[in-house]
Amino acid sequence: MSRFHIIEHPLIAHKMSVLRDKETKTPLFRQTLREVAYLMTFAVTQHLDMVAVRIETPLEVADCHQLKAPNPCLVSILRAGNGLTEALLNILPEASVGHLGMARNDETLKPEKYYTKLPNDISARQVILADPMLATAGSTIAAIDILRDHGVKDIVFMCLLAAPEGGERLRKAHPDVPIFTAALDRQLNEKGYILPGLGDAGDRIYGT
Repeated sequence: MSRFHIIEHPLIAHKMSVLRDKETKTPLFRQTLREVAYLMTFAVTQHLDMVAVRIETPLEVADCHQLKAPNPCLVSILRAGNGLTEALLNILPEASVGHLGMARNDETLKPEKYYTKLPNDISARQVILADPMLATAGSTIAAIDILRDHGVKDIVFMCLLAAPEGGERLRKAHPDVPIFTAALDRQLNEKGYILPGLGDAGDRIYGT
């Protein structure tokens, strides 16, 4: 799949096994998810625009680079996406944060929008869209459609797990949006859940 990036690293692989384990309790699941997000951040943010700046160090003047203003925006697909965006904020505190509420209808498997809150100047920002699971891709495609409607041109999507079906649907709907994931799983089941997967990420993050 074009522009589909599986971030492979021994530490990510190890921590993903912790997330997949049904015996992993909520506190450890939440902590491990944050750690995987930290490890993914280097690849996910590789595209961010920079500007040259001249800094005066204690010894001399140095030519450096900083993030271009306005700073990036992290957009969470509620509620599970918060687990990733909160981790990214620890590394990218300059970022603004947006939220898109998407609930999947368990009968139709289609997303239902219930909340949108984005920065007023989001059209001028690079956006990292986050949701732990790329299953059917319905919520992700709908979220990107909303961002496009707000004038956003530069979007990267970040997830922990992706199903081939969702990856292909997203690629066809938005071929210019790179996908970064920690793992590509086998398939979806009849209810639209990723196999082997890790269960419902939101429930496991928040203990519900």
